[in-house]
Amino acid sequence: MGSFSIWHWLIVLLIVVLVFGTKKLKNIGGDVGGAVNEFKKAMHDDKVADSKETSNTIEGEVTSKTKQ
Repeated sequence: MGSFSIWHWLIVLLIVVLVFGTKKLKNIGGDVGGAVNEFKKAMHDDKVADSKETSNTIEGEVTSKTKQ
């Protein structure tokens, strides 16, 4: 009794479709998909920015120091 069968999920899906309609569910799905794509793009841009920051570091050794 603790788990739901496939029939329970089909009834829930049918009720959701009846309440919201297929057009609204399609729009919600498109919005969620767009948000996920923007999130992935932002994460990729962050990784590129981090790698550029570390690649611009100039390493060297001070051979002499003069007082002025």
